[in-house]
Amino acid sequence: MNTANKLTMLRVAMIPVYLVLWHLDFGWNRFAALAVFILASLTDMLDGHIARSRGLITDFGKFMDPLADKVLVMTAMVCFCAMGRFPAWALVIVIFREFAVSGLRLIAVEGGRVIAAGWSGKVKTASTMVCLCLMHLDIPDLLGWLCIWVIVVTTVWSGVEYFVKNKDCIDWSSL
Repeated sequence: MNTANKLTMLRVAMIPVYLVLWHLDFGWNRFAALAVFILASLTDMLDGHIARSRGLITDFGKFMDPLADKVLVMTAMVCFCAMGRFPAWALVIVIFREFAVSGLRLIAVEGGRVIAAGWSGKVKTASTMVCLCLMHLDIPDLLGWLCIWVIVVTTVWSGVEYFVKNKDCIDWSSL
């Protein structure tokens, strides 16, 4: 297993640590959870950089890296949703987009095509992680709602872009 893939697996291992810290009852548990979330988010940037710069891109990494990102982000969103700081409708939009893009990728693979992460998907991931980091802090409600809307808008934007750019993967006449 190469260095980039090890970092991806480290991110996966940090998810249950984050979740446990979130739910433990001590005065600074949210800050500890935030520290783990930040470290996990940084491994996303680092493993991608290492994989591209050293030519270590693997099928395992193409599969596991975005999966690790999705599970990390969804875990934080579910935690915020459970405490009433992230609306369920926004979570449903994010989940729908992830399933839709994953389905599009599966259809594309059946046609012999791989859909790589687009720029808008990278913007969505980065802005979502930054917003979730901010939401771990004691921020004003207005900033919290701004973060929620940034997450929703970038999620919808990137999802629409994936479908527009790859509309030829789907046989629309069979609908």
